[in-house]
Amino acid sequence: MIIIKSESELRHMRTAGSAVATTLREIQERVRPGVTTDEIDKIAARTLSKLGMQSPFLGYPNAHNGRRSFPGTVCTSVNEELVHGVPGKRRLAEGDILTVDCGAIHKGWIADSAWTFPVGEVSPETNVLLNATQEALEKSIEAARPGNRTGDISAAMQETVERQGFNVVRQHTSHGVGRRLHEDPQIPNYGLAGRGPRLRRGMTIALEPMVLAGDYETGLQDDGWTVSSADRQYTAHYEHTVAITDGEAEIITKWDE
Repeated sequence: MIIIKSESELRHMRTAGSAVATTLREIQERVRPGVTTDEIDKIAARTLSKLGMQSPFLGYPNAHNGRRSFPGTVCTSVNEELVHGVPGKRRLAEGDILTVDCGAIHKGWIADSAWTFPVGEVSPETNVLLNATQEALEKSIEAARPGNRTGDISAAMQETVERQGFNVVRQHTSHGVGRRLHEDPQIPNYGLAGRGPRLRRGMTIALEPMVLAGDYETGLQDDGWTVSSADRQYTAHYEHTVAITDGEAEIITKWDE
């Protein structure tokens, strides 16, 4: 069931979105060679705590195989790790890319965003991947207008990415967000325009193109959480929570990179 949010509910989500944006800015300033993903997680935990927020990821149940709940405040995925990376002792190196997926809860309402950060200087090929994924996010937001359908978003993501020689993930989707981290509608990164539920004012969606430099096949690592590209090539992931309005979508988690 797709839940339409009221203006008062959207205000809570905007507050959560502002906290997510602040947290990602704090992380961006500290991403450098030598930093561990656990240190990144601690930065996120301190920042959210100062803002009076909780993480929707910490303690989230594992849908893959029923193993332990998620142990981190944020997801930290490095290089070939696409999503759901577990913070730990891995130390970032020059040329790596780090995706941080961050959420915040304000009075029971959630906002969710992810960003892929270059670590030091990255290769030209990696920059092309990052730019293509950011463009896919921008195009999906442009498609998130009332009267359009969820398939219009999916088609915008897929066309933008594949036109540049990359692949979108098949096993994971964009999704509604609000009281719960994952709500309806589920919006694949691929699909046909004109298909799917119609977008209406008050819908809130976490739009997240997940892009692979190589094949779109993925696999689950032994930790039961981290999803990586099967061919070990680099991946990128950008995400914003948006609200459908009468015109252009409102970006709830907007921040100045």
